[in-house]
Amino acid sequence: MERGTKFGKFITFEGGEGSGKSTQIQNLARHLRDSQSMAGVEVVTSREPGGSKVAEQIRELLVTGDPNSLEPKAELMLVMAARIEHVQKLIYPILRQGGWVLCDRFVDSTIAYQGYGRGMSTEHLIMLNQWALSGLRPDLTLLLDIDPAVGLLRTQPRSVKSRLTGVTEDRFEQAGDEFHQNVNEGFRTLAKVEPERIKLVDASQSEAMVEKDIWEIVSGVFPNL
Repeated sequence: MERGTKFGKFITFEGGEGSGKSTQIQNLARHLRDSQSMAGVEVVTSREPGGSKVAEQIRELLVTGDPNSLEPKAELMLVMAARIEHVQKLIYPILRQGGWVLCDRFVDSTIAYQGYGRGMSTEHLIMLNQWALSGLRPDLTLLLDIDPAVGLLRTQPRSVKSRLTGVTEDRFEQAGDEFHQNVNEGFRTLAKVEPERIKLVDASQSEAMVEKDIWEIVSGVFPNL
């Protein structure tokens, strides 16, 4: 994708289950909207899978039900279909207008979950995403790092609440300890490979400390804030 002078910024949040991404993405959005230098700039939060009408419909297939309900290749194709819809229907339109998009999960999650977690070829996954996204890459990725066992404990209240509403998004939480350890290893490996883009954040801290660390990273990468 050729970026014009008005092209916005794309920040992704990554991490295992219970790392606090959904909370921190809203905290960062608030900081950006309150920044005087961001006056008039649209700040949009989104998520994957999801972010557009069709992608949200695909999301239900991916995050609900039995952890073994999908073949790994079928799971991957659903992830990619949702991502292409999301990018074309929401992310690119906002960026082309000079807006900022903050996204809860993106390509790194596919490498970590389907690659390291499911055992699929990471090289193949990278090439598939490059083809599908026409060169779109995050300007910054915040990796909320936490011990998988601790993160999974944090998800238990969330699962109870979702059962009360009739929708339980815990398909990946049920995948087992080894799966989540492999996912965590995948995220950390990616951070070592791309330290300029992927910034590690200690998500075991209090919410306030994580929020503070994230803002320091973002304002350092984008000093005009």
